[in-house]
Amino acid sequence: MYSLVKAVIYSLITFLTIDSFAQNSNKQLIDRIETYLESSVKNGFSGVVLVAKQGEVMLSEGYGWADRENKIPNSPSTVFNIGSVTKQFTASAILKLVEQGKIKTSDEIGVYFNQAPKDKSEITIHQLLTHTSGISNRTGGFRYDEASKEKFLKEFFESELQSQPGTRHQYANANYILLSAIIESVSGQTYTSFLNENLFVTAQMKSTGYKSINFSTERLAHGYYYNRDKEQWEDWGTTQQHLPYTDKHWYSIGKGDIHSTVEDLYNWHLALENNAVLTSKSRETQETPYVAEDDHMTSYYGYGWAISQSNRDTKIVAHNGSNGLYFADFVRFIDDDVVIIYITNSFLGRESENVAREIGKMIFDPNYTATPIPRNIYELVQEFMKTNPATEAEKLPSVIQKELNHELTDHAIFNRLGYSRLKKEDEPGWALELFKLNVQLFPEDDNLWDSLGEAYLKYGHQEEAIKCYEKAVESGSEGSRRTLNELLKKE
Repeated sequence: MYSLVKAVIYSLITFLTIDSFAQNSNKQLIDRIETYLESSVKNGFSGVVLVAKQGEVMLSEGYGWADRENKIPNSPSTVFNIGSVTKQFTASAILKLVEQGKIKTSDEIGVYFNQAPKDKSEITIHQLLTHTSGISNRTGGFRYDEASKEKFLKEFFESELQSQPGTRHQYANANYILLSAIIESVSGQTYTSFLNENLFVTAQMKSTGYKSINFSTERLAHGYYYNRDKEQWEDWGTTQQHLPYTDKHWYSIGKGDIHSTVEDLYNWHLALENNAVLTSKSRETQETPYVAEDDHMTSYYGYGWAISQSNRDTKIVAHNGSNGLYFADFVRFIDDDVVIIYITNSFLGRESENVAREIGKMIFDPNYTATPIPRNIYELVQEFMKTNPATEAEKLPSVIQKELNHELTDHAIFNRLGYSRLKKEDEPGWALELFKLNVQLFPEDDNLWDSLGEAYLKYGHQEEAIKCYEKAVESGSEGSRRTLNELLKKE
């Protein structure tokens, strides 16, 4: 009896010790993640993050402003545009129709569209889902321009295929727009009502939808962007203010622009895990790696999800998305039972795309510390220009490297800023120096030599302009040749 009591006490102490260690370990992890995010806020970061591990939400927090003017902070219940994360819902709606016995993924689209020409009539639903239809990524117009369903379908069927259907993966939004048309045709419902009835209600996603809103608009996150010409951050507004209020939204539907919260997206993850919205067979079908997304074959596309392996050889099912202002990333470490959901309404730069992955590194590597997201590079450069004379331009690359923790590799940054300044400077100044600095950094880029030549011409330096256009032509720019010939005629 005495030994039994000792054993029970020992087991209890061991359990409490392990539990205490786990709690302490989790607290340290959350502290590291919050330090990373809060440090990023100082540089302009704004968004929401949810982290769940083994069914427990460890972090669900908002950072920065949902609405700067009215001082409304981001929170886990703030509603964001989730971009192409939308595609998993469109794919799930298709699989729901498959479960209902109304369609098959092997069906050819000619079955649903009599107007489909011969080169497209045999494209299958599977090929649309996996971006292997051969349709161009340029098919369809700007997402917020009005377009009827008939107009989009006409453009789709009259477009030129880039490859034979089924032979090559080429990510194209038009595939998922067409899937939306199939959903409406087969179900007899609108895209919005079918997804709401068959997916969102079941998954208890009360703040998710395409255009319909049944909650306070104060919960909608405004999108913010840095205006290079005005040299300031501007409020783009909300997605609902830009989408047409009619049903003429067929450049946007199905492929992006669903709005949601991190809380709702986590509910969606749980619904998938528990087979509440789709059967286990459908989920397996959706998360199958069908086709390589790149030549390195490190990521494969399923149905509205990208599938890859971690460096620990565990399965990752994820998808991100953006409309150019908002950016969302939904990452599910399937074998590890870890979920990271991240959305921002203020895109600072490429580091803004890595937040979920950086958090993942911290979760699986206790020694890893993420570097805060740096400031928007355009804002950074323009602040430097405001406080330094143009003669100090040579210092810019080192300033950028220090702030961004990497060298400048984007040829377009100084070029875009140079043209912004060229509109404002009647005498040689920062515009000219930015163009000159850019050709020093990237001397093989013919477009940059052409831009420098244009700047020299504005300021009446024809001899220098000719040299620049000659460099552009030497680097392969046929477009610069005509300008060069015209200048030489004037000599």
